[in-house]
Amino acid sequence: MLSRRAFIKSTALLGCSAAAHPLLSTIAFAEAPGENRLVVIILRGAMDGMDAFQPYGDPNLRKLRRKLSLGPDQGALDLDGFFALHPDMAGLMPLWQAGELAFAPAVSTPYRDKRSHFDGQDMLEAGTGTDLNLIQQRDGWLNRLLQNMPGVQSETAYSVGLEDMKILDGPAPAKSWAPQTRFRLGAQGQRLLQHVWHDDPLFRAAGEQAIEIVSSGVGTVKEEGGPTRDARALARFSADRLNGATRIATFSISGWDSHANQGRVIGRAMNRLSDAILTLRDGLGKNWQRTTVLAMTEFGRTVRENGSGGTDHGTGGAMLMAGGALRGRRAYGGWPGLAEQDLYADRDLMPLRDIRAYAAWALHDLFAVSRDVLEQSVFPQLDMGDNPRFLA
Repeated sequence: MLSRRAFIKSTALLGCSAAAHPLLSTIAFAEAPGENRLVVIILRGAMDGMDAFQPYGDPNLRKLRRKLSLGPDQGALDLDGFFALHPDMAGLMPLWQAGELAFAPAVSTPYRDKRSHFDGQDMLEAGTGTDLNLIQQRDGWLNRLLQNMPGVQSETAYSVGLEDMKILDGPAPAKSWAPQTRFRLGAQGQRLLQHVWHDDPLFRAAGEQAIEIVSSGVGTVKEEGGPTRDARALARFSADRLNGATRIATFSISGWDSHANQGRVIGRAMNRLSDAILTLRDGLGKNWQRTTVLAMTEFGRTVRENGSGGTDHGTGGAMLMAGGALRGRRAYGGWPGLAEQDLYADRDLMPLRDIRAYAAWALHDLFAVSRDVLEQSVFPQLDMGDNPRFLA
């Protein structure tokens, strides 16, 4: 049976869409918004980008880290003679070799110094700067994108999983579902339920929309067991929807907070991320060539390894990009260096570019969203700068 939490979650965004209908009345609902596809994966817990993409060519790395990020000498896979891929993401190496994997090694949101996961994730998903109070950052940037895309309908975007995805919160239509939910209800049971909730406007709207989602053919996902099953299930479900009418999907992968024993902790998270991306590739088939995956985290980790074999909350971090639409096999945005004078606040990797700029250019190139809309509405007050041209 569908849990109450999943039931309400699966319908909340649709409830918003109904309320916002006048705002969207000029959109041609019958049109599909093109063939390009976007998957945004939120990595909750602050991925250590310097461990994921190890800058072993920087002579200062070994002075800062003695057990972590040891480069090709300890099993990492060389990428370009300077960076190496963490061995727990070795499954992605064929994508790198095919030009379907890239990364930006030194990026961040505008969030600085307070180092709270909750606030950092809110800012990442809201896509705003520091000029707004965190309480005011209610809508997600993907939802604001939908409000500016022609042909938007409720199938255009999907939030997948049980975690709250603020990135899709807002008045534009989107759907939310968890692949492990069950909703089985016969016609008679459905009529009875509709009778029960008839006089409860909120529950009636939520229930009707849940039935609509189920009736559209959303089913359960069968995925083999193992430590990465949940991540593969999210990716499998996303791929299924993206092969249909959906063009944007987002889900999250947790487990990146690595204050101690990072070698063990982050390895599991990397395996989940790697398998999720490979499942997307396999599930999307030929549509993979029109797909861009952006894996983003709320902030980076400290450049110095701590005494517990981990790293603490930092500032600059890495963004992973994947997909057949990518101009990959390269690092984007340069490298700030790890010399003492190059660090942020004497402890963090210096971000060279706002992570929102990469997301904005992806939206510009994938969905032809104008720069004015991106800089003023989707990411308010963002200066996109030059196009890094990471899409083929």
